[in-house]
Amino acid sequence: MTRRRWIAEHWDEATATIVGAQAEHLVRVLRAQPGMEADVVAGGHVFHAEVAAVTLAGEESEVRFNLAGELLADPALPVTLVMAVYKFDRMEWAIEKATELGVAAIAPVIARRTEKHLAQAAEKRAERWRRIAREASQQARRSDEPLIHEPVDLAARLRAASTATRIVLAEQERTTTLRYAVVEAMDAAKEEMPTLEIAIGPEGGWAPAEEALFDANGWRAASLGPRIVRAETAAIAALAVVASCLE
Repeated sequence: MTRRRWIAEHWDEATATIVGAQAEHLVRVLRAQPGMEADVVAGGHVFHAEVAAVTLAGEESEVRFNLAGELLADPALPVTLVMAVYKFDRMEWAIEKATELGVAAIAPVIARRTEKHLAQAAEKRAERWRRIAREASQQARRSDEPLIHEPVDLAARLRAASTATRIVLAEQERTTTLRYAVVEAMDAAKEEMPTLEIAIGPEGGWAPAEEALFDANGWRAASLGPRIVRAETAAIAALAVVASCLE
């Protein structure tokens, strides 16, 4: 039987602890009790663990595990998705599925065509996005959870220093495919695994001034192909392309 996997908030060399809503769910819904076995992620490592103690007290709930042997775990894809903020229900779906596919980080950005009310609400949504990513990480049995950055203006993200290969998906690009750009990055990295940033635009695409800003800051334009797809579809398709090259 496959054991459930939990991501600990606190840990040391021998124990790990989950707290709050996650612990309350484990106790109330899954009937956790001392002796129950589970897989626990602590500090980016996965351990076979056993429940040592349970405290049910609402927000103060706590489940403490004794850690046994460390388990092998697949690393995350070395990819940051730079996602223009769009309709929250679709964006949340994309965050969940991108997490399942192994994305390392998601950086929400406010683009020119991001609807005003979404841009204003994005900062308050960041914690919800982190919760979605955590739950998806556990469901997908990841050994970590993706970093969800605070939303920032697109220009600030583009101008930030980075050692990653930076690729922007652009509708008008017809020559360079994403696969070709990833293979180029792999060739340049030689024996190392390349680190990638892939930018995905909002509904309606990037504005011309934004396309110029990408170019001015050294981002490589690439295409997913001739079809026009929604932003959430582009995020998943891009990760699938990267995974097929790197894994």
